[in-house]
Amino acid sequence: MGTPQNTSENDHHDTRFFGQPWALVHIFGVEMWERFSFYGMQGILLIYLYYSATQGGLGIPETVAGGIVGAYGGAVYLSTILGAWLADRLLGSERVLFFSAIVIVAGHLALALLPGALGVGVGLVLVALGSGGLKANATSVVGTLYSADDTRRDAGFSLFYLGINLGAFLGPILTGLLQSTLGFHYGFGLAAIGMTLGLVQYAFGRRGLPDDARRVPNPLPASRRPLVWGIAAAGVVVITLLVLLGVIRADNLSTIVIIGTLVAAVAYFAVILSSRRIDRTERSRVWAFLPLFVTSVAFWSLYQQQFTVLTVYSDKRLDRNLFGWEMPVSWVQSINPVFIIVLSGVFAVIWTRLGTRQPSTPVKFALGAMVMGAAFLLFLPFAGGGENSTPLLAVVGILLVFTIAELLISPVGLSVTTKLAPAAFHTQMVALFFLSVALGTAISGWLTRFYDPANEVPYFSVLGGIAVVVGLGLLASARPVLRLMKGVS
Repeated sequence: MGTPQNTSENDHHDTRFFGQPWALVHIFGVEMWERFSFYGMQGILLIYLYYSATQGGLGIPETVAGGIVGAYGGAVYLSTILGAWLADRLLGSERVLFFSAIVIVAGHLALALLPGALGVGVGLVLVALGSGGLKANATSVVGTLYSADDTRRDAGFSLFYLGINLGAFLGPILTGLLQSTLGFHYGFGLAAIGMTLGLVQYAFGRRGLPDDARRVPNPLPASRRPLVWGIAAAGVVVITLLVLLGVIRADNLSTIVIIGTLVAAVAYFAVILSSRRIDRTERSRVWAFLPLFVTSVAFWSLYQQQFTVLTVYSDKRLDRNLFGWEMPVSWVQSINPVFIIVLSGVFAVIWTRLGTRQPSTPVKFALGAMVMGAAFLLFLPFAGGGENSTPLLAVVGILLVFTIAELLISPVGLSVTTKLAPAAFHTQMVALFFLSVALGTAISGWLTRFYDPANEVPYFSVLGGIAVVVGLGLLASARPVLRLMKGVS
């Protein structure tokens, strides 16, 4: 298993895991199983919410169900703030990652074992909290495996992203099979088993991670801890009261998450930029991150509709007939991970071979937003068709375009965030990147209210056009953004 090593000892020398540090295999594994459980559960979640009771579902209206899924997805990334704060102030990234995995297991067990709305409420809250803590800190721990000048960094994050998508591919396929043959709760149960495997694997491998992964960058003074716990308890009480009073409801969850995420993002930028713990270069780099943040929001608000609008589209409009057998709706969500598995290695090789000649991060982000907009515009030839009117091959092609856009933004965004992050806010900058995902995901759920199957042209054309315009704007400002990045590219 090996003994913990300092980051400096890992840099450039350890190439045992496909040219990357061996410690990456442990984070690769737990993230793979977490994504198996996450996407396996999410693959059947929306249809569980809006399917009728006779179909095994809860019978919630589709627009409300879509908003719940979007709000839940946004809450996952919003909770990265809590996970990052715990890592930076109390426990360190590695310990938060481990405890978060335990919480995720509990959430999936609640979905599998508790009936109806109770299981959904308890399960989604626990999975959201646990996944948020795991996501921000897994990314941060990967960043500790590389020095700032290690050219393997982007390739390493792409390989890490491959693990994510191995789980994302298998999860919806297997949970969808169980859901369609045995019922929804069997599918949720399989997600719980998958996450348990990830927890066990990580428990054995975590001791081989670098010392830096356990470091607490900005420890909270003991005298302030009672105040923090008091604020946390008060927050739980306030949220509970708002739910009981009907202020927070299923039909406005996505709006609430959008507002909460916007407030959190503005506050985070303000706290980091005004901190006396960062120098002039670090502050400039945080300003450079702002346009990347906005572009990321635009991208994720379209991309995450795989789990809202595209799920409804697949259920009602897509021809899922395969040689006389109708494949489960959730299988559509395994198409994108297949392309990620195939293309992530290709992109890693491209970035590695190009080295210093590869496009800058702002250019990659701009291209990603434009490609994502183009993917939405590709729905237009099939808009307005009848039931089962869209060929499966067409959606496969569109999701290929989704994948290309994703590989230009998501792993690159994770990588550049760790490079732009001030030393005192390392994990919290990663959380700030995930806030852009949270905001985009919540918006994707909120947008379901504008989707009308009888008149799809305005929906796909307007959203696709907005993404293209955002990408063009960043492309035009790439040089000023690079100047602000102060040597990071």
